[in-house]
Amino acid sequence: MTFSETISLRTKGFCDIIDITPQVLSCAKKSEITNGLITVFCPGSTGSITTIEYEPGVLQDLRDALERIVPSNLAYEHNRQWGDGNGFSHVRAALMKPSLTIPLIQGRPILGTWQQIVFLDFDNRGRHREIIVQIIGN
Repeated sequence: MTFSETISLRTKGFCDIIDITPQVLSCAKKSEITNGLITVFCPGSTGSITTIEYEPGVLQDLRDALERIVPSNLAYEHNRQWGDGNGFSHVRAALMKPSLTIPLIQGRPILGTWQQIVFLDFDNRGRHREIIVQIIGN
């Protein structure tokens, strides 16, 4: 059995981190699938899906780490070609990846005690995002 649903988000950009755990849990419940896999996917090239402890200190630490690894103020070839100033967001998204797969056991996504599922928007402006949740199992 397969179940798919789309989560719509409005983001602020600039490493906006949005907890989408409640929406994913809702999808799992609606799917009526008991055991399987949940895949959460972000189409587009400047966003990412991951798990993290959704706590202000950890969120800021992640933002700071990404800024150190892929600074937003460098000259990127993407910016030279397209002139949109978001070259850093494409590199960050490539490093963080666009999807996440989570086991679904007895109707519950298996997450660590402090883990939440989050969407990260790396772009240099706010956007409307469509996140795809697909659940496969029985």
